[in-house]
This record gives sequence, structure tokens and C-alpha cells, in this order.
Amino acid sequence: MEYNTARDKMAIPEYGRNIQKMIKHVIGIEDRVERNKAAKHIVEIMANMHPQIREVSDYSHKLWDHLYFISDFKLDVDAPFPPPEKAAIMRKPDKLEYSEDHIRYKHYGKHLANMIKYAAEMEEGPEKKETTLMIANQMKRSYLNWNRDSVSDRMILNQLEELSGGKLKLDEDVNLVATSEVLAGNRSKKKKNTQSKSNNGRRKKYGRKSY
Repeated sequence: MEYNTARDKMAIPEYGRNIQKMIKHVIGIEDRVERNKAAKHIVEIMANMHPQIREVSDYSHKLWDHLYFISDFKLDVDAPFPPPEKAAIMRKPDKLEYSEDHIRYKHYGKHLANMIKYAAEMEEGPEKKETTLMIANQMKRSYLNWNRDSVSDRMILNQLEELSGGKLKLDEDVNLVATSEVLAGNRSKKKKNTQSKSNNGRRKKYGRKSY
């Protein structure tokens, strides 16, 4: 009995081991004409195995690239497309750099951080004060969204002042949106989401009725 662990590693598993064996056999065909015919026939089989690839505009080019790749670039045939460069295909992708944005309080998110930065540069006046109050209320909502039961308005105002570098301040006696109102809204949203998921599950299970 032959185990997969003892077999050659499959270059593209989607095509299966038989395709790989066929390509390996074609590499050894000495007659170039026969080798060309065999290669074209394998490409046709590959296309039939995955008919959805025909929806791609350059699907034929992709199939020939796959053929070369499975052959480890050893196949010498007169293909309609030049073989891809092995170095380019085998090259590892560039390392993805992490964002350099450092958000001190992650529960507020980047959008709120940008809003605070924008408001901090506004000219002093009623518009800036109104914008600052709007941001403070949104900060309180965002804070309570993270499964917290309560938060003091003073703490929100202190953090707003801290994040704005002291440029956004509100009066000590200002009243932000009520905690009970935010928590009630959160519970209502969760209930709606739960009901929506439940309804979707029933529709998938039983199907829609037609009247």
C-alpha cells in the first residue's frame, strides 16, 4: 500500500495527483510534437475540472501558468504563452507593516480620535462647543458599548481633555447622555440582532412560504 506521506508533494492540490502524474509523464516525452499535443490535452482537462475558471478573462493563460508550475518549470513545450518566471512566483510577499496609529483608548476607535483632532483645531465659539459636546456623548456611548455598566461624566470629560491635549473642555456641570438611556439602547439593539438571527435561522430551516 502506498501512503500519501511517501508520495511527491502536490504543487496545486486542486488539480489532484493524477494531473501531476500526467504532467510528469509529459516531461519525459522525447518527441516535441507529441509533447506539445499532450500538454494541450492536459490543459483542456484542467479547464474541464474547474469550469468556473472560464469566467476569468485570461483563464487560458492562468491554466498554462499552472501547468508550468506543477511541472516545476521543467516542461519544454510550444505554449501560446511564455512560461512565468520561477523567481517571481516563488518570491515571498512583502511583509505587511502594522499601522503606526497609536490609540490610547482603543474602545473609542480611530474615527473618534480623528473627530477629536479635528475639533481641537476649530476656532473658539458655539460651534466648537456643540461639536465638543457631541464628541463627549459619543465617547460615553462607545465606552458603555464595551459591556461596562456605568461611567461617570467626569471621567469622560477628563479623557476628552487628555486626548485633545487640553484643547477640548466642557463645563463641570454639563450633563452628558444618560447612562440608563445608552444601556437601554444597547439592550434593544442586542434584542433586535438576536431576533433577526433567529428569524434568518428559521427561514433557512423551513424556507419561505409562498402565498
